[in-house]
Amino acid sequence: MDMETQEAMLALLDKELVIALGCTDVSAVAYAAALASAASAGADAANRGAASSGAARPEISAITVRASGNIIKNAMGVGIPGTTFKGLAHAAALGAIAGDPSKALTALECVAPEDLDRADAMVSSGLVQAEMAVGEGQLFIEVGVETRAGRGVAAIRDEYDRVAYVGGEGLARDAAARSPSQEAAALNVASAPANAASAAAAQSFSPGLADILEFVRTVPAERLGLVAKAIELNSAISAEGLSGDYGLKLGKTLKKRAAAGLLADDLATEAMSAAAAGVDARMAGSPFPVVANTGSGNQGITATMPVVAAGRYLRASDERVLRAVTLAHLVAIHIKAGFGLLSGLCGAMVAGTGASAGIAWLLSDSREAVERAVQNMIGSLTGMACDGAKASCALKVSTATSAAVQSALLAAEGLSVSGVEGIVDADPERSIGNLARLAREGSPAMDALILGIMVDKTRR
Repeated sequence: MDMETQEAMLALLDKELVIALGCTDVSAVAYAAALASAASAGADAANRGAASSGAARPEISAITVRASGNIIKNAMGVGIPGTTFKGLAHAAALGAIAGDPSKALTALECVAPEDLDRADAMVSSGLVQAEMAVGEGQLFIEVGVETRAGRGVAAIRDEYDRVAYVGGEGLARDAAARSPSQEAAALNVASAPANAASAAAAQSFSPGLADILEFVRTVPAERLGLVAKAIELNSAISAEGLSGDYGLKLGKTLKKRAAAGLLADDLATEAMSAAAAGVDARMAGSPFPVVANTGSGNQGITATMPVVAAGRYLRASDERVLRAVTLAHLVAIHIKAGFGLLSGLCGAMVAGTGASAGIAWLLSDSREAVERAVQNMIGSLTGMACDGAKASCALKVSTATSAAVQSALLAAEGLSVSGVEGIVDADPERSIGNLARLAREGSPAMDALILGIMVDKTRR
């Protein structure tokens, strides 16, 4: 592989693998709220906000949140890290009261106990109002924070850490006077992700399976530090989920039942429990950060932990596991590129397909086996719907992981879903394209229906 392509691959990893604290959707809401709160008294407050405590900010009288339907769906039932709270309103209140805008998606890293009480009181008093943003795209969050000192507004668009605009009273709404980038510059706040250079380098680069496999085999292992960080952090939250009592306790229960002889103590159970435990902890609000894949921490866990578990089970070397996890993440990124960042289809099947490719490579070191694993996964889990981020995501991740192991084992035996079955084509790249088409064209109506059902529950 030539150096230019290798560097583009590394830039793609740097763009799509991001450290996040808690569910990315509530983290992004908190980030926007922290920016808006710091901007509420103007540029000086915004510049001080990164270092100031919540107590040093002006008293907040109201918070308004406008968010796209997918953000509302994903933020509705998920735990906020380090708290017992769930949902968008508490995330916005905590971000405005105590969030550190310099930390982006880890803005709630240093929230104090007294901040929790203040945020809960604000939500209980009806001072946080949220509504759906229509016509703003799949990923849009705008938070307005009112204080006696003024009003701050911040918006995130298209990517969870991409700031579209931020400003104080008279700035954010004055489109004729300032563009979004000018507003951001005036307040010394980045208008793009922290890894903007990598984002620019990777913007038009779209590798196929053949490119990914060549990269995985040839890239110097020392260049894969971000993937190594994914293994480190995602393994840590998996271990936390296995030791604690989080959410459905699915990962812990699978381990317990295997020890009791009710499940086989095999590769599949090991992989399912490792992945599910990480999601158990994350969805319940564990303070452990993760490395997300294409904006989703659950997808980051799902692309990482089944491969790590398989590597342990197969006694593979650390470097081989590192390369297999790299393969898993890149395959997931490749598939997700055709979806758009958010979809009515569950991302666990996308990340699970990456994991299956990584496990197949561990088993056989074969391009054909990797391609067969992709075909088998598309033939297996196509149509799994996304009904928001929540505790039961662990069940979907466990299901995707089980299918990933089965698909990889079949692939290593030379067996694959044929190109005449369902949306699977003879060429795995065309199968990926068909899956992406289903997500883009077939899932919006289902997505709207699911959101409607979820919102109706809150009105009873």
